[in-house]
Amino acid sequence: MTADYDEAEDSRLSYDVAIKAIRAKKIAAGEILPWKRKEVIGDATLYLGDCLDVMAALGPVDHIISDPPYEALMQGLHNKTKLRRTDGGAQRKALNFQSIQDLRGPFLDWACINNKGWLLAFCNVEGVWFWREAIVSRDIKFKTTCIWHKPDSTPKFNGQGPALAYECITTSWCGQGHSRWNGGGSRGVYTHRTSNSRRHGEHPTEKPLSLMEELISLFTNPSQTILDPFMGSGTTGAAAVNLGRTFIGIEIDETYFDIACQRIEDALKQPRLFAEPKPKTTQESMFTGD
Repeated sequence: MTADYDEAEDSRLSYDVAIKAIRAKKIAAGEILPWKRKEVIGDATLYLGDCLDVMAALGPVDHIISDPPYEALMQGLHNKTKLRRTDGGAQRKALNFQSIQDLRGPFLDWACINNKGWLLAFCNVEGVWFWREAIVSRDIKFKTTCIWHKPDSTPKFNGQGPALAYECITTSWCGQGHSRWNGGGSRGVYTHRTSNSRRHGEHPTEKPLSLMEELISLFTNPSQTILDPFMGSGTTGAAAVNLGRTFIGIEIDETYFDIACQRIEDALKQPRLFAEPKPKTTQESMFTGD
């Protein structure tokens, strides 16, 4: 037995594994539902529950666009060093949700079978390698990493180096044949302010609504179904509703789930103001094997 062995922690982990196994068996037998709540709002269906449990009960989807949790290391650094602000803005909230480390494999296994199109996953630059390695080890085509540029990102207040002004978006194709999108040969750099009049502000890693609308317009077509298994406060869902897509969202935190429900209800009440790019029926690659 090693010196760093923690008997109490080992017992806790064993208990958690046993409980999850019993729960999975009951879900498979139809004895319990895999979600705590289900809300249908227009063309959006929202589930409160564990994403892996809920996804196991879903059928195929056209695309997955999501902002998953950070890597364990980066999530810890965020909570340790990135919460305090000295510019008068609202203080950042700690990340109180599980890291992606133990979720990524089962999530990608499901996507490999059930996702018919694009898989877009936000991450820190440090997480790109982990996502790429997990994706290429499955029957999914890793395409490229895009950039969300934040022109109003928080400065480096201690002056000891440059501030981080971007996040990464890994893009992968789960469908058959060549990948298809509405962006032609445009570059994958998307500039959107983090602080704007459409920001809700309750979720600590909320993405701009305008950014999600741009991505949905480029990577999906009207009436297609988009899944966000890490829905948070519902920005992807609100953007999907604004652009005439069907949306499925899953969130484990009830507070954020309620916010998402309200935001999507509010989005349905608004007129659709955003022009759609004309979908391309075919997009042949210039290079073989792409």
